[in-house]
Amino acid sequence: MLEIPVIRWGQPYESVDRRPVVHFETGEALASVHQANGGLIKMDMRKAAKARHTLRQFSIDQLCDMCAKAADLYMEATLPLGSGTQNPQEFCRMQSATTGLPEHMCAANMRKNAFVLKHMRDVLEALTRGLPFDILTNGYGKEGRDVMMSYQANTTVVGMVLPSNSPGVHTLWMPVIPLQIGLVLKPGPQEPWTPYRMYEAFAQAGVPRDVISIYPGEAECGAAVLETCNRAMIFGGTATVEHYHGNPRVQAHGPGFSKILLGDDKVDRWEEYLDLMFDSIYVNSGRSCISCSGIWASRHTEKIADALAKRLGPIAPKPMSDPDSGLAAFTIPGAAKAMNAQIEEQLGDAGVTEVTAKYRGGDRLVERQSHDFLRPTLIHCDSTEPRLANTEYMFPFASVVRCPQEEMLKKIGTTLVASCYTEDEKWSRQLLDATNIDRLNIGPVKTIQLNWLQPHEGNIIEFLYRNRAYQNSPPPAH
Repeated sequence: MLEIPVIRWGQPYESVDRRPVVHFETGEALASVHQANGGLIKMDMRKAAKARHTLRQFSIDQLCDMCAKAADLYMEATLPLGSGTQNPQEFCRMQSATTGLPEHMCAANMRKNAFVLKHMRDVLEALTRGLPFDILTNGYGKEGRDVMMSYQANTTVVGMVLPSNSPGVHTLWMPVIPLQIGLVLKPGPQEPWTPYRMYEAFAQAGVPRDVISIYPGEAECGAAVLETCNRAMIFGGTATVEHYHGNPRVQAHGPGFSKILLGDDKVDRWEEYLDLMFDSIYVNSGRSCISCSGIWASRHTEKIADALAKRLGPIAPKPMSDPDSGLAAFTIPGAAKAMNAQIEEQLGDAGVTEVTAKYRGGDRLVERQSHDFLRPTLIHCDSTEPRLANTEYMFPFASVVRCPQEEMLKKIGTTLVASCYTEDEKWSRQLLDATNIDRLNIGPVKTIQLNWLQPHEGNIIEFLYRNRAYQNSPPPAH
């Protein structure tokens, strides 16, 4: 069995406190992960400034080249992992075995992570809007208009309190190292694999080990990371987002409540968009914040719901190794059962119908000895009033909601992704002006379709740097 140590600024640290990471189906311990604690993290953060000092010995261009090498290593190499090694196939099998995500989805997320690393220079050029990289390195410099600019780093390290549900979230922290800022990672309990593999890939590509720390552990470790890092990200539910709302030091990522809005000029052609709607709900087992949880239209909502339910309803769990497996398992005891009970209770609201029930041929909740599944669920809501009209769950779940076009922007609430199928110029302008939409797609685009040259839930440059006024006087004449 693998022994995976804590990483303290590049140095492996063996802890007395260790936690097994187990196969969710067999109960087999796949690794023993050494555990950190809050006191250890707070002590180590006294050395945090050294990480940025070390990384500034390299140019951002050089670090982008290292990211490209790391992408190849991450995808193809057999890399050290604690007391052993791990090749890409073993990585996908282990990640699937502990998170419940089918192996082919783990491989797809792996490719997504590698793509971002491989194209890091393009990503940073887009996110900085073409700002010369040396301005970020030096803190000042001149840009294209021959104007003096100054960008000051808000922190020397970024803390990440990571989840276990979807490996795709790791793309959010990959730009940190090439931006010459250190990394402090608190992995999710069931998903230590990506942080450790990425750490090794960076190191083998030339990034100094002592700019990264990895602290597996309980909730106190996450709290210590958030307390001691001047900039940090955390992933959680609505309560987590609300707790950190307005805190400039913490970027909280929660449910996306992502939606497809069918404009009145396109809704009569809804069948043309059925594949886009299906993929937006189903891909990655609905586990992403960019997965579609609501389809809103002024008419034809019953027909749209029925057509989607015919495709979603029959989908059933398959083995994790099956390339056609589309449903992720719930590996935390009781989690799926609690969600199922919530849905059943809310189905009693007026104007709510579950449309997938007649196509499913069985219960939504599939209970196994060591894990559970929730089969795809498609709800129809006669209005925006029912609770299920704007709800998100971590499986393929969506509501088709009847709502007049002129009321949609007032009713949808905060929405991470809104894919709006319309060519109505007036409504398109209203959508562009809507401050409750983060990522806006106008036209037939899946909610899950990302452009990596655009910011995701806030521009990381604006989070990590502040633009300030700066002037320097010329040297005195002699």
